[in-house]
Formats: sequence, C-alpha cells, structure tokens
Amino acid sequence: MKTYLVTGGAGFIGSNFIHYMLNKYNDIKIINVDKLTYAGNLENLKSVEKNPNYKFIQADICDKEFMEKIFNQNSIDYVVNFAAESHVDRSIKEPEIFVKTNVLGTVTLLNAAKNAWETEDGFKEGVKYLQVSTDEVYGSLGKTGYFMESTPLDPHSPYSSSKTGADLMVKAYFDTYKMPVNITRCSNNYGPYQFPEKLIPLIINNCLNKRSLPVYGDGMNIRDWLYVEDHCKAIDMVVNNGRLGEVYNIGGHNERTNIHIVKTIIDYIGSNVDNTVTENLIKYVEDRKGHDRRYGIDPAKIKKELGWEPETAFENGIKKTIKWYLDNEDWMKNVTSGQYQSYYKKMYE
Repeated sequence: MKTYLVTGGAGFIGSNFIHYMLNKYNDIKIINVDKLTYAGNLENLKSVEKNPNYKFIQADICDKEFMEKIFNQNSIDYVVNFAAESHVDRSIKEPEIFVKTNVLGTVTLLNAAKNAWETEDGFKEGVKYLQVSTDEVYGSLGKTGYFMESTPLDPHSPYSSSKTGADLMVKAYFDTYKMPVNITRCSNNYGPYQFPEKLIPLIINNCLNKRSLPVYGDGMNIRDWLYVEDHCKAIDMVVNNGRLGEVYNIGGHNERTNIHIVKTIIDYIGSNVDNTVTENLIKYVEDRKGHDRRYGIDPAKIKKELGWEPETAFENGIKKTIKWYLDNEDWMKNVTSGQYQSYYKKMYE
C-alpha cells in the first residue's frame, strides 16, 4: 500500500486531489499536512475524515523538526506539495510571507524527503517528490503563442517569483542529488472548494450578495482555465508515470478573458437564481501592479508521454462550478465569516 504525503491538502486543489485519489484507489494511504491558514479548511474534507486510509496532521512545512518526524514515523512513498501562499494581491502587500512558505517551505520538505529516501546507492525505488507549480512562472504572453516546458522563466509578481524559486530548488535537487522529482505547471484552476479571494468564487459570492463585482483594468486579461478534477487526474498520472526530473505543463485549452468569466457568471445567476443580478454590478477598478496580460499553456508533452488531456470544456465546467457553490452556500458563508471576514472585507469590499 503506497503512502502519499499531501501538503496543503486542506486547500482548494489539494482537497480536490485527496477526494479524487481516495475515490479512485482503495489501496493507498494519504497523510494530509496543512497549516490551516485562512484558505485551508477542513470542511473541504469532511466526507473523508473517517476514511481509514486518510489522516490529517496540522503542521507548517517550514517546521524542519516536525517534517522530519513525519517521515521518520511513516513510510512515505510520494510527496505531492500543494502547500503555498497563492494569491497575487496578497503577495504584493506581504511578499516576505510568500518567500518563507513557498521557497523555504519547499526546501524544508525536499530535505526531509531526501534524508528519508537517500541510500548509499542513490534513492529508494518507487519514491517521488512532485512540486505543484503554476504557469505564472513563465511571465506573460502576447496575443499569440503558448507556454511550453522550454519557455524561459520570467515571473513578474512576488507570488510567481517565489514559485519560480521553489521550482528551481526542486530542479537543483534532481541535478545535484539525482533525487526523483517532477514539477507540474498548471493554468488557472476552477471548481469546488476554492476560497473566494479568487475570481470565479468571488464573483459568484458577490452576485449572490448583490455586492459590486471588481474587475481589474479593462477586464481583457486572458487566462487558460482548467477544471480542477482534470488537474487532479494529470497529477496522478505524473506521480505514477512521469519521467524523473521532467516538468509537465497542464493546461485546459480554455482561454477566456476575465470580463467574459464575470459576464458568464452574471448570465447564469441572473437567468437561474435572481433576475436582479445584472452587469450593473460590474465595477472596473485600478489594474493590479505587474498584471500579466495573457497566459496560455501547450500541454502537448503530457498528452504525448502520459496520454492526458483536459476533459471538461469551460462551458460545462463553469456551470458545474456555479451549481456547486449554489448547493453549498453554507460552505461559502463559513469560509467568509469569523477569522476570514476581516481579510475578506479588506481585500474586496
């Protein structure tokens, strides 16, 4: 029985990955380590908390002694590192937090895995460290072209710079120690359990509460949208079959402008929930500092090598996502109240 150490598993993508893996396999164990900052929520995992193959540990990946203790007490086969500060706006205000978690945390985790797995002849068979990264490490695209794994790294925000630093450390552990690693770089994810600081759940929540809908600049920034379950399938494939030391881009082939996303959500909620929700709620605000204009991923490598391709068209995925938030309004109320409320209001009201 293989044991996965999933870090940041109470967050958006991490919790979806845990659900996906426990639904797919009955012969694996998952240890979820999460610090439970504002975006980590154990409610995301209520349905699996009693699963005998699942265990939660509250810890900070920057805590060297604790990370080593986890490896010493458990036979870890795979590490999947989702743990990260990920909101660009927050990174502009508090860059040092992002450097600590995203760079130092990654190095601490790499060291703990290396110390547990390294042998006199190299590394144990069948172990791997997978770093979940982002297309933002590549910078910004013009009107044409796509990010490939060979695209030079050119981050523009403190967030993307910290993720780039983490990626380079993972690469260094492969180049220097021959540690078995992979890096995945995904486009913008959307789906259930996403904290409402990110565009899609923010707009859904604000529509339901008749709040203004903030849109940066002219709203024409383009992102490639990837349904989160498709991303989880890709990570599973890379963990099990990815060539050691390789980077794999994971993209949805669903490029949309921010304003298109906002209007799509307005149209759905206005037509199906509340006809007083209209485009009058849109409020154009000062553009984000260093705001990249366009992202687009070429996933040809992962398709060719592992047979993965996105299965969820945006038009279907966005409806599934909106319906999930409508069906789980209590979840939304819980994550935007209490300890989260002051932060949420500060950023978006």
